[in-house]
Amino acid sequence: MQDKTLSNLKTLLYLIPFLMCSVLSYSQDFSVKGTIVDSNDTPIEFANVIIMSEDGSEALKGTSTDDKGFFEIKNLRANTYLINVRYLGYKEYRQIINLEGHLDLKFIVLAEDSEQLDEVSINVKKPVLTREADRLVFDIENTALVEGNMLQVLKSTPSVLVMGDDISVKNSTPTIYINNRKVHLSADDLNQLLEGSSANSIKSVEVITNPSANYDAESGVVINIIMTKNLITGYRGSIFTNYTQGVFPRYNPGTSHFFKNKDISFNVNYTYSKDKINRDGDNTINYLDASNNLDESWRSLINRNTWSETHNLNLNFDYFIDDHNTLSFSSTMLYLPYFKYKIANATNITDVNGDFLSRFTADNLSRDNKYNLGFDLDYSHQFKKGELAFNAHVTTYNYERNQRVLSEFFDENNDFTTASSFKTLANQDTGILATKVDYSLPINDNSNFQTGLKFSSIQTESDIAQFDINLNTGNETLDAANSDAFNYDEHIYAGYMNYDLNTDTFSLNAGLRVEQTNLEGKSPLTGLTNSQDYLELFPNVSFQYNIKEGYSIYTNYKRSIARPGYAELNPFRFFINENFVVSGNPFLVPTFTDHYVLGSSLFNDVLTVEAYYKNYDGAIHEIPRQNNDTNIIEYISVNFDKTVEFGFDFLTSFNVTDRWSVYAVTSFYNIEEQADFGQGVVTNNQWSNYSVLQNDFNFLKDNSLNANLILTWVGKNLQGFQVVENRLFSEFAISKSLFKKKATISLSVSDLFNQHDFAVRTQYQNQFSKQFVDIDDRYVRLGFRYKFGNTKLQTNARSIDLEERDRIK
Repeated sequence: MQDKTLSNLKTLLYLIPFLMCSVLSYSQDFSVKGTIVDSNDTPIEFANVIIMSEDGSEALKGTSTDDKGFFEIKNLRANTYLINVRYLGYKEYRQIINLEGHLDLKFIVLAEDSEQLDEVSINVKKPVLTREADRLVFDIENTALVEGNMLQVLKSTPSVLVMGDDISVKNSTPTIYINNRKVHLSADDLNQLLEGSSANSIKSVEVITNPSANYDAESGVVINIIMTKNLITGYRGSIFTNYTQGVFPRYNPGTSHFFKNKDISFNVNYTYSKDKINRDGDNTINYLDASNNLDESWRSLINRNTWSETHNLNLNFDYFIDDHNTLSFSSTMLYLPYFKYKIANATNITDVNGDFLSRFTADNLSRDNKYNLGFDLDYSHQFKKGELAFNAHVTTYNYERNQRVLSEFFDENNDFTTASSFKTLANQDTGILATKVDYSLPINDNSNFQTGLKFSSIQTESDIAQFDINLNTGNETLDAANSDAFNYDEHIYAGYMNYDLNTDTFSLNAGLRVEQTNLEGKSPLTGLTNSQDYLELFPNVSFQYNIKEGYSIYTNYKRSIARPGYAELNPFRFFINENFVVSGNPFLVPTFTDHYVLGSSLFNDVLTVEAYYKNYDGAIHEIPRQNNDTNIIEYISVNFDKTVEFGFDFLTSFNVTDRWSVYAVTSFYNIEEQADFGQGVVTNNQWSNYSVLQNDFNFLKDNSLNANLILTWVGKNLQGFQVVENRLFSEFAISKSLFKKKATISLSVSDLFNQHDFAVRTQYQNQFSKQFVDIDDRYVRLGFRYKFGNTKLQTNARSIDLEERDRIK
């Protein structure tokens, strides 16, 4: 492996001079300085001075005054700016400046504003939807949506579908970023983080369907949650709590704190969740004979209850060494000390005529604990033109499970015959180390060049031991056939270039990413070894042409990769009961996706029409496979030979009145899947419809009462040779500001029409099963949030990034 590593490093060395060379051009830098005083000529310390774009839409640079009221903002280019000065208890000062040299504003006098001493001014607005060539931008700052949690915001984001623990965009699993930094958690942990995190500081959500080359190649679709940036000093904090009543109650308190001065910026968020989640299932497996005729039907009524206590901590620390250098430390930590998973299963077995043959029960009780700790150290240097950024990342993940299963069997007369029991101990330790360097260069006012290198190393060690339990003596005997160990080692070397150009007539973004992957998985007990070594290119391009004001056409293309999760490669067989097993597949290979889009935006983004085509080479799906000889159903991840998806999207957003805005989308798409399971090629395809209708309302003269209603229709669709029937998702949320807008009380209701539950059907070749899933997603949630400190501050909270952590299960 070491020789391969050295060889691959040499392979990529040729990239370094090409990627990292650029010509630095220099431009004249100017400064603005002055002194802030009150009406008595007393200096005002800690006044916030912000340089903004001329129209006031974007904050560019900022500082605060010293003890003499003095400020100076350097490294400004010749341009026209808006200078904004704020201090609590004084009226806001705004002035247009035309900067053509070093500017001394002398004295700026702030007038007192007694009415604002204890009041926070918030202009509530409606969500704004903007379509760009490679992304959809959903601006929700100061809307009713920010009074919930991050997961609720994603549920309300156009084209994003949240179902249980699964987040998808057009049938693809997106990579979640916060402030362009990846969140590195499994699907379960990610949901816990998003549901427990307040949305109050979210500015917008970007659904990036064609990420540029500086994103990892695994980022086929990106959801980037943009937090409002802070350029002013002071402290602010908030506390919040949510009570949710579903089948069982759930509790979610938390707190956020932010501090910034001239030298440092610090943000910390903590949430605690205590949940009990219910899930019911009605599953039928029709076992077939050699002629694929019905032999026996096994119908199982399953109740699942999950108890959990979760701690989430996110912290960010920035040290501004000087105007050109910044050192940052970030961490995302999840600790789950208590997790109990209980399954009560009752299965009835009938013959082809529906006559009772036998039955059994299986009670499964699991206790888990885990932690996922990620740490990032960043350094950035601002040149006169351009920026160089370094990042080092470490993740440590530990997971332990202790499971015990008891089964009891009954004959055709419903008399007890026998019982069995087994215990399973499973462990996984994963360590991730990654480093990267990025360089960005503004070529001129309209174009930019980016390049970078990255290396990541992932090592995971897993083991599983299953013990048969003698119910008479309690003695435990190791089941060697279902015990194993697995060691996994992966190295990825990557380099990229990206160029973007924006003019009044057109915009272009083009890039190329190169990734070399070496991996090896070993099972020391069985001798099984899986090695893979591949070098791949990942191009991307987006182009938008503005025909005239309000009318544009665009097209884009991207190639991406989806590597198997570490647990999916793990060869272990984990038994839920004696006839239900979840297995890994060490022979999985990555999925490569080619994604093409052609669209047009009309009437100033009021209407967007889009056609798309996706080709998946080796799509990975976890599917049920029933063995008609052993009467065991196994859930296992496999690569499909062919998966093609294409469709047509129609999107519109507009204001019905000043207080009522509407967003609507409908998508008609087709999915075709093809695979060979050893009995010949099987092909399925299905047309489906995805539609969303979202309404946002503002009430009362001060806009302090806000409401949001969203309806999402997901028509019958195909997912891994399983047909999922129609579903209607619905959610209503309302919020009211209190105590001069320092507090907010909110109420939300999910699944208004009791249509979130779903049915799934599998029928091809010798596979014939169905299930109905009743999820605990119909609830009422009551929330309260209170802000304190300088509540005019906005947070710059972010989350650490590393795509390798997403594959931890």
